[in-house]
Amino acid sequence: MELCLYDPIAGYYSRNSEQFGKAGDFYTSSDVHAVFGRLLARQFEEMWQALDRPQRLEILELGPGRGLFASDVLDWSQKKFPEFFAAMNYTLQESSPALRAKLGETLHEHISSGRATLARVAQTLLSATDPEERPSAAIHRACESETPVIVFANEFFDALPVEILSPRGKLHLAFEASQLTEIWLPPTAEELEFLDRYSVQAEAHERIEVPLAAQRWMAEIATAVRQGFLLVIDYGYTRSEQLAGRHRGTLMAYRQHSASPNPYQAPGEQDLTAHVNFTALTAAAEQAGMLPQKFVTQSQFLMGIGERTQFADAFEQCRLPQERAKVALQLKHLVSPIGMGETFQVLLASRGVEPDRTAALSGLRFGR
Repeated sequence: MELCLYDPIAGYYSRNSEQFGKAGDFYTSSDVHAVFGRLLARQFEEMWQALDRPQRLEILELGPGRGLFASDVLDWSQKKFPEFFAAMNYTLQESSPALRAKLGETLHEHISSGRATLARVAQTLLSATDPEERPSAAIHRACESETPVIVFANEFFDALPVEILSPRGKLHLAFEASQLTEIWLPPTAEELEFLDRYSVQAEAHERIEVPLAAQRWMAEIATAVRQGFLLVIDYGYTRSEQLAGRHRGTLMAYRQHSASPNPYQAPGEQDLTAHVNFTALTAAAEQAGMLPQKFVTQSQFLMGIGERTQFADAFEQCRLPQERAKVALQLKHLVSPIGMGETFQVLLASRGVEPDRTAALSGLRFGR
């Protein structure tokens, strides 16, 4: 999975920057409408207020893709929240050479002004089990470690490599007769402990993911946040949902907006993803000293942010009724259960922030 996605030459994310959007293989919330970034800009500004309006605040986006989200946040903040914008330092951490080049184009103005920075990222072994082979820090900040930070990860953790366990053992791949062949070997103690603690044991004919790479990333990210927030938006599940029989085996391939359960069909030419185990991810953040909030859906989160202004961020530039109707449909797709609203979950955690201030953030208030 790591080779297919991140190999510097042949990896899916390394070869080109055209995977996103209607013409690509999949789309993210930022591809639907700029209101996603505008609402998050409003939430980031609230977080800055909760941190007592520091003179400098770093926003670190992991896996920013083509930079649409960053562009929407920066442009809207500059227009609507000038004091917040003046304090903002936006860092983009992207390892794909093709996507880094695209980021340079999309955010040329903000990078030239020094408001946005492309982090220096070397190719690392995301899934290495040997501590000597793993990077010393999973994140690369442009500001000093003492600077308050908001780490933002939208559809980042679902693309990290996973281990696969079944009653037959742990999945490995062999190469026989010019074909990839699945073989099963004994799992490690760490993998079995993960199942006992955060997941479920696979029953006959089941395959369960063990996302150890995601756990290591979360531990290193949370440790690096001395003061600030962590905001993760992704599709995923909790352990209780697995115990109820859901999300038991979620590794999928995506190509031209079609899903396939076959990860071996087109190595390097299709996206590979696995749903995020939010129970495990939250535990890793908490063990590193962060204070997680109760899960909310993307629908609840965005409705909470937009409720007070009646989503003026979405409709401000609409001049004709037809334009307003189109934007309303795009917004509905972001928040409705039949769109992306209930599929995506939101994990928000903080460190060095008054708990009452974190709980009062508008993204957490909907439905209270």
